[in-house]
Amino acid sequence: MKKIKTDFLIVGAGFYGCVLAERIASVLKKKVIILEKRDHIGGNCYSEIDKETGIEFHKYGTHIFHTSINSVWNYLKDFTYFNNYRHQVLSRHKKKIYQLPINLETINNFFNKDFTPTEAKDYINKQTIKFSKSAKNNFETKAKSQIGEKLYNAFIKGYTFKQWGKNPKHLPASIFNRLPLRFDYNESYFKNAIVQGIPTDGYTKIFKRLVENKKIEIIYNSSFEYENNHDVKYLTIYTGPLDKLLKNKFGQLDWRSLKFKKHVMNCEDYQGTSVINFPELKYKFTRIHEPRHLHIERNYGKKTLIIKEYPILDNNEPYYPINDKANRSRHKKYKDYLNKKDKKFIFGGRLADYAYYDMDMTISAALKKFNQLKKNYK
Repeated sequence: MKKIKTDFLIVGAGFYGCVLAERIASVLKKKVIILEKRDHIGGNCYSEIDKETGIEFHKYGTHIFHTSINSVWNYLKDFTYFNNYRHQVLSRHKKKIYQLPINLETINNFFNKDFTPTEAKDYINKQTIKFSKSAKNNFETKAKSQIGEKLYNAFIKGYTFKQWGKNPKHLPASIFNRLPLRFDYNESYFKNAIVQGIPTDGYTKIFKRLVENKKIEIIYNSSFEYENNHDVKYLTIYTGPLDKLLKNKFGQLDWRSLKFKKHVMNCEDYQGTSVINFPELKYKFTRIHEPRHLHIERNYGKKTLIIKEYPILDNNEPYYPINDKANRSRHKKYKDYLNKKDKKFIFGGRLADYAYYDMDMTISAALKKFNQLKKNYK
């Protein structure tokens, strides 16, 4: 690659990189070049149209926007509108469909009961009491102490094993914190979000609007080498994995990845909802996505698109950090090294931080980072 000359260089065209680019170009009036290794904008939030069905789908798995962060909503609403989609997750167990997160309906249907919320709490407490005194230092013991062994075995254990490729006993207890337990009939997955939905014209259009400023240039299919000779006046902002950046100097960080298999079905509606989990080990995939249900405001044709999701180990296409003690220690070495080495080089975002961020958390982090930067680069 020829030498790049710019005010700011950003590596990665996901939400973190594009939000920072938009703010730098619009507020600071500085030139920004974004290097993107893929041939498209948007990172893992990228959406495209399936040619055979005309259905817009999320290439890297279903992404539901939701937030309770006012600053994120106030920022993003200038770049898109959201439809009224409300996300619910269903799980298939022994040829029956159940609600997730586990709620009062799940409990009553699974145990063939007619509990009130108070009765359900008492019943689950009896299921968990024998695990309450166990050390909750791994995923499995934490899960059993919260929902009991039967619900855990039915809906969580197999799914977790497939998702992470590890026995749940060897996973951090903190992962279970993303799985709430409810004792009402609320079916919304994002119960407390002030805003949720799907961009009416798709995620890709958001990113294109973010970078439409003439001071922003994107170079696709571009790799970035840390030891380069680019002429960057102010700052390089890196959003990729730190181990790849430094050629595994302190060892390789472990990631879980995903592969997707698309299938066009000769029916108008295959499963009746956007996402169904398949926790049983007899299925190699973890979920089936049916993206036509994300855009309830659109009229699609007589065929539908389904996408099966298969977790894999692939450090070249990282999705989920395996955030155990060894990997956290390794990641800290990378952070400490880079923070000391170069004051004109910073990093952030889901991959660089080795963290599982929702979209709104990534946008919030980018906005906070810009508020720090603008004090120094007016």
